[in-house]
Amino acid sequence: MSLLRRCQPLTRQCAKRNAAFSTWGAVRQQQQHQQGSSSSSSSPFDDQKTTHFGFRNVPETEKESLVHKVFANVAGNYDVMNDAMSLGIHRIWKDQFIRSMAPGPGTKLLDVAGGTGDIAMRFLDYCRNIHHDSTASVTMVDINAHMLEEGKKRFQSSPYAKTNQTSFMVQNAEHLDAIESESVDVYTIAFGIRNCTHVDRVIQEAYRVLKPGGRFMCLEFSKVDNPLISKVYDVYSFDVIPVLGQVIAQDRDSYQYLVESIRKFPSQETFAQMIRDAGFSTVGKGYESLTFGVAAIHSGFKI
Repeated sequence: MSLLRRCQPLTRQCAKRNAAFSTWGAVRQQQQHQQGSSSSSSSPFDDQKTTHFGFRNVPETEKESLVHKVFANVAGNYDVMNDAMSLGIHRIWKDQFIRSMAPGPGTKLLDVAGGTGDIAMRFLDYCRNIHHDSTASVTMVDINAHMLEEGKKRFQSSPYAKTNQTSFMVQNAEHLDAIESESVDVYTIAFGIRNCTHVDRVIQEAYRVLKPGGRFMCLEFSKVDNPLISKVYDVYSFDVIPVLGQVIAQDRDSYQYLVESIRKFPSQETFAQMIRDAGFSTVGKGYESLTFGVAAIHSGFKI
């Protein structure tokens, strides 16, 4: 209920903003209609496979560079913006993510799209605090060197600096060339998979690098299942978050993309099926929704 209480000031404004919100929806429908119409007519993308970059259709070959630019722009303010955008709730989600993992002593973790290192740090802290273990290790990889540098800075002032518990690599989640097959116990990717061009290839690579019995875990934004909360969430996402991006990071466009990318990601059920299609076994429905479905933890085992 924390998110709902914090969003109450916004709900009082919803009635006044309904007209503006409806206009935004009409504009979005018109844009989508135009995109659909253009796909049936001649375009420079006719001979290329396309994918989404937010609400835009772009050639698959261009998405990686576009996403790279976004995260190069936001790297320095990434953690501050996460707190501002989620009202601090992302910390609760990440804590729950690690508790759900419940890693044991000596666990070897591959943290993909590791960003500024908050998952990796929580993992090592859990092993140290719960098991008094200093043999667990994490390899943090990210396609964006700017983000990886932020992670390195975080670990320089941690108890894990100058130990063999951490390593860093620039790697593409779709092609983990430097990671051996069946070499890690747990694979994590938090708030990163939706930015990848081929989500199915990312999951397949996770399956490859995991040992038999290993676990795939993904924390990602998802679909809100309450109509009222969904409407408030849409207003907050499209009207507030880009403004926060402009005020805090002087970058409205990157945060507009990040909001749009959330809406393009599959539902909990669809993504869980993609994980099973890659060969993983899931327990129950395979996911846990967090905060009305704003985010979800997905899990699969390589049996």
